[in-house]
Amino acid sequence: MIARYKRLKGYNVFYPFGFDDNGLPSERLVEKEIGKKAHEIGREEFSKMCYDTTNKYEEEFEKLFQTMGVSSSWENKYKTVSPNTIRISQLSFLDLVEKGHVYHKEAPSLWCTECLTAIAQAELETKRKTTTFNYINFKTEDGEIFTIATTRPELLPAIVAVFVNPEDKKRQHLIGKNAVIPGINVIVPILADEKVDMEKGTGVVMCCTFGDQTDIEWWRKYNLPLKNILTKDGKIVDSVPKYGGMYYAKARKAIIEDLQELGVVEKIEELEHEVQVHERCGKEVEYSVMKQWFIDTTSNKDKFLEMGEKINWYPKHMKSRYIEWVENIMWDWCISRQRYFGVPFPVWYDKKTGQPIFARKEDLPVNPLVDMPHESMIPEGCTEIVPEVDVMDTWATSSITPLINMNYMGEESLEKTLRPMSLRTNGSDIIRTWDFYTIVKSYYHFKEIPWKDLVVSRICYGKQGRKDK
Repeated sequence: MIARYKRLKGYNVFYPFGFDDNGLPSERLVEKEIGKKAHEIGREEFSKMCYDTTNKYEEEFEKLFQTMGVSSSWENKYKTVSPNTIRISQLSFLDLVEKGHVYHKEAPSLWCTECLTAIAQAELETKRKTTTFNYINFKTEDGEIFTIATTRPELLPAIVAVFVNPEDKKRQHLIGKNAVIPGINVIVPILADEKVDMEKGTGVVMCCTFGDQTDIEWWRKYNLPLKNILTKDGKIVDSVPKYGGMYYAKARKAIIEDLQELGVVEKIEELEHEVQVHERCGKEVEYSVMKQWFIDTTSNKDKFLEMGEKINWYPKHMKSRYIEWVENIMWDWCISRQRYFGVPFPVWYDKKTGQPIFARKEDLPVNPLVDMPHESMIPEGCTEIVPEVDVMDTWATSSITPLINMNYMGEESLEKTLRPMSLRTNGSDIIRTWDFYTIVKSYYHFKEIPWKDLVVSRICYGKQGRKDK
C-alpha cells in the first residue's frame, strides 16, 4: 500500500519481495508434513525436502501476491538460502568476528528438547501452567531438618548448593553448614545470597545446574561445580542411579514417589505459575552446556537504545516495546543452531587444538561440510581439519536484509543508494527479533541505523485462532 502510494505520487520506489525460507520454521513445516523428525531422515535428504517444500510454497505465494496486485519490485526478489544471500550472511559473520562482536564459547544455553537445538532469548514466550509445589525435608550434616519447596524435584540430582537470604534471621544459622540431599545422599554447601526471596516457598532454595537463570548466575558467581543431568532430548543422563534414561516428567513422578516412601515430603500444593516455552513448538525450555556461537548484545544496550531513538516509529508508542525489550535482555544472542536447513558457518577447526579456521571473504559462499579452507588460513602444525556442523539462526540472515537487498560487496552493489534504507514494515510481534537484530547488525557493521522509518502493524486472529499480521 505504501509503495503503491509513493509510486502514484511520482517517487522511484525500490520495494523488493523476499522469502525467508531457511531455518527452524521451514524444518518444522517439513517434519509436520512427512511425520518424521529431521534426524530420522538425515542431513542431505532432509535439506533437499526443505528446499523442495519451500520452493513449492513460495511459487504459490508469489502468484497470490501478484494476483493481488502487490506493487513490488519483482525483479529484485530474494531468498534467504540463495548462494548470494549465503555469501552476504557469511560475510556479515566474518566481519563481526574481526570486530570482536562474535565469540565461540562453551556456556549454558537455552535448549529446546522438542526441536533439539539451542535457541535465543527472543524465541521465548511466557505461558501459565498448573504444576505442583513440592515441600521436601532436607537435613544438615548435624541432623537439623529444614524444608525446600520446588516445582522441579527431578533436578535433585543436579543440586550443587542450597541458598538462604543473608538477612533471613530465621535461617541465618544454616549459612556455612552442609546439606544432605534426601534420596540422593549427596552433600552440598549452604550459602547466602540476597537474591533469595524470603517470602517465596520456605525461604530456602536449591541451586541446580540448571533450572533457571538464577541458577546460572549463582553457578558463575560462586564458582560452583557443574552437574549436567539433561540429555538433548529431555531425559535424565544414564549416569544418574535409578532415574537415568527417564524423561523429565517421568523422573519427576518417580522421585516424588520415592521421597514419599522415605517420609520426607512435607506436603504437595497445586501451583499456577509462569514458565518459558519455545515459541516454535510450545515446549518448556531447558538449559544445556555446549559450545555455541554468540553475538554480544548485552554489553551495548545503551547503543542499541540510541539507535532506536534515531528511527521514526509509526505508531510512536511501538518504540516503547523496543525499549522494553532492549532494557531486559539477559542473554547474548546465540546464533548457532543444531539443525540442517540453514546458512552454514564459514568455519572449520583444527582437530587437535580446537582453534577455529575461518574462510577467506573472497571464497564465500562456502559449505564446510563439502569445501576446505584456503591453505593460507590453515594454522601451522594443523594435520586434521573438522568442519563446523551447526547452521546459523534464521534471524542471523534476516537481520541483514538491507545488505541482501543492496547486494552488499557484490557486483552492481546499491549500497551508496540504499544505505540506510528509508522504510521497514513488519508486525509488532517481531520487534524483538527482526527489528532488534537488524539494528544490532547495522550498528556493529556501520555504526548507523538500518532504515529511517519503521511502520509496525498489530496482530489480528483468524477464525482458527491463527495469528495474522
